[in-house]
Amino acid sequence: MPIVSRVFTLGLLVVPALAAQERPPEVKYLAPSGALAGLPFSPAVRVGHILYLSGQIGTDSTGRVVSGGIEAETRQTLTNIKAVLEAGGSSMSKVVKCLVMLADIGEWPRMNAVYVTFFPGNKPARSAFAATGLALGARVEIECMATVP
Repeated sequence: MPIVSRVFTLGLLVVPALAAQERPPEVKYLAPSGALAGLPFSPAVRVGHILYLSGQIGTDSTGRVVSGGIEAETRQTLTNIKAVLEAGGSSMSKVVKCLVMLADIGEWPRMNAVYVTFFPGNKPARSAFAATGLALGARVEIECMATVP
């Protein structure tokens, strides 16, 4: 039985019409063990086979940003991302897109030197920009999207 019964064209956007018996994917709001309570967002949301992570910063288990500059913060941020991905049933190798926000775009090369070590195989698509006022005075914040098998 076909999944697509009709295709509607809206300008340049092509939208498949769902067959009558197909349901939209289930949405699950995830709060992995160890996530800080009381924050106004979910650390991760799973929609079908895609896991959307909220931006992560380089906080340790006490909720404080690690010391040591951009390299240490990037390493901790990506370690936090790895933990959220694994709690959501995914992994670093399943990340398809990241968005990197830096307090100082001049720190991009040093952030990137650490970032690439977390993606030794295929590299996810990525955007990066400078931002002011990251949470807790962080130097870097990274959000990701990943597939879930």
